[in-house]
Amino acid sequence: MKTTIILFALGISMSSGIYAQTKGGGITTQMLNQWRSSQKMSIADKALSNAIANNSIDNLAVNHDNDAELDTYFNIETRKQSITDQKSSGRCWMFSGLNVLRNKFALKSDSLGIEFSQAYLFFYDQLEKANLMLQGVIDTAKKPIDDNRVQFFFKSPINDGGTFCGIADLTAKYGLVPKEVMPESYSSNSTSKASSLIKSKLREYGLQLRDMVNKGKKTTDIQAAKTQMLAQIYKMLEYTIGVPPTKFTYAFKNSKGKTVTQVKEYTPQQFYQEVVGAPLEGSFIMVMNDPRRPYYKTYEVEYDRHTYDGHNWKYLNLPMDDIEQLAISSLKDGRKMYSSYDVGKFLDRKRGYADTENFDYGSLFGTTFGMDKAQRIETFDSGSTHAMTLTAVNTDANGKANKWKVENSWGASWGQQGCLIMTDRWFREYMFRLVVDKKYVPENLQKMFEQKPLMVMPEDPLFSNDD
Repeated sequence: MKTTIILFALGISMSSGIYAQTKGGGITTQMLNQWRSSQKMSIADKALSNAIANNSIDNLAVNHDNDAELDTYFNIETRKQSITDQKSSGRCWMFSGLNVLRNKFALKSDSLGIEFSQAYLFFYDQLEKANLMLQGVIDTAKKPIDDNRVQFFFKSPINDGGTFCGIADLTAKYGLVPKEVMPESYSSNSTSKASSLIKSKLREYGLQLRDMVNKGKKTTDIQAAKTQMLAQIYKMLEYTIGVPPTKFTYAFKNSKGKTVTQVKEYTPQQFYQEVVGAPLEGSFIMVMNDPRRPYYKTYEVEYDRHTYDGHNWKYLNLPMDDIEQLAISSLKDGRKMYSSYDVGKFLDRKRGYADTENFDYGSLFGTTFGMDKAQRIETFDSGSTHAMTLTAVNTDANGKANKWKVENSWGASWGQQGCLIMTDRWFREYMFRLVVDKKYVPENLQKMFEQKPLMVMPEDPLFSNDD
């Protein structure tokens, strides 16, 4: 009875085209005629149609009630540092991670400033991912080519994306160098063409390695072939990103750019020891808000790592209330954090402002968009798309957050002098990951992080759009 009433209220009879689908569920002429007859436009509808067809949807959907001047004051804010620019690359995770290390160094050194070379670390990130792909192909060579895991390696042999786990593994293995020692190249700033060529070569090599395994070639011969293949990838990376230094000289400067230390020779590993110190692995935990899964459980993403001999991505799933308390504790102590978001949702790019009320898409199209966070994730409608460095929070009289600020990596002219301000209601809906130093994590949560993790697949909706 309810169905019939609702359909007639919408002007749709039980005998109309909505029930006249083809046997296989296809669209019929009856259905098209029914939709056409029900969509006759009024004068107002015609005006709206013309406006939408000839203008930006965001410009038309701007919520004027939410368009007031931004309040840029924060009562808890970390020390400002220069804004970086990832240009036309997907290395936001690397820029955010290295910004966290810059902040850590600044707190220790007080007056010294530095920017680390993203190009240097990206070179080894791409080399390690190439090795991960080729070794993965060898390990799964007995599986059919259309097996999910085999396709995982061939679909994306390398990519620009990653997480803070990659920062931990790569810096421990290869160290760091200042940006002046290895600056950006055209292909590190604009990665698509070089990456596509290297991917193509890796897929070709992958097929050759599968063939060797399935023909029963010796393991030593297969590894020798892989080593030669990686030599070619190494050369392509040298041509496109640059030659990573093994030794260099450097003198530190203060915030005004004046040299204040003597010139000293370093290896990248020695420089890492001086500016960072101990390895990052074991000093932090990654937490995530995934309302599809039970909270207070630890998860691990299979094959989601940057080096074959490194650590899979591991995280503790927490409610947003817990995540916010961890973030506030860290920010109060002056510590910036790696964090990630679905940054494109309800983002006012002109103002550098993210709020769920920025745009009223529902009124514009005469409908509603009613999925919650869990539903958006499981249907691939939302997920972590961009990493940024969490730098500030504003709290009310009860210590509850009402807005947040991040350093972005889209250049200093973007948004709020290179930063993005977000309301707490947006933060709760579209924030996903946070990396926190263990010193700010309560003991009970640290113990939960050490649980045996539940394994999840990299094809999961929340990880398929890796930062």
